[in-house]
Amino acid sequence: METVTATGAIKAAEAHGAHLAPLGLADNMAVEALLDLSFGHERRQRTAYRLRDGVAAEPVASCAAFDEHGRLVGSLQSWPLALVGEDDSVTPLWLVGPIAVHPDRRSEGIGRTMLRRGLAAIDGTGIPAVLIGDPEYYGPFGFTAEATGEWELPGPFERRRLLARLDEGQRLPARGRLAPRG
Repeated sequence: METVTATGAIKAAEAHGAHLAPLGLADNMAVEALLDLSFGHERRQRTAYRLRDGVAAEPVASCAAFDEHGRLVGSLQSWPLALVGEDDSVTPLWLVGPIAVHPDRRSEGIGRTMLRRGLAAIDGTGIPAVLIGDPEYYGPFGFTAEATGEWELPGPFERRRLLARLDEGQRLPARGRLAPRG
């Protein structure tokens, strides 16, 4: 069960002592340093960053994880995205990620706990979530590559790693290109 502390952070029992809080409570420089540590300094060259260009992360579907001393040990960001059809139709989506956990705290459930919190917020919108990631990790959260086989992205990517999470009965266009949603 989650409880709100006096500082406004949410204690996530599944995260082994990490406390989840809104991403806005984390120092931006600390988030960037954690992302560099997790994904390298060249991470901004990746295709996923092109999908985020010019838009801000959605605060409600993003979060930070802090240890018992208040140090940042995890972050998750979610971004407004669109699938633009061949006829210029726009299907709104959420891009989940990056999800970063400090190397010293990996395998404790912090990433999974942040992802569950972000997905709960996204589920409330009725808009499907997509991400570029390992199907083995994200499959248990309902992500598959079934709907994304003919989608285009603004850069290189591994097709098997372009994943979408749909509600039962929900469908997405078979073709289109992903772009930031402003």
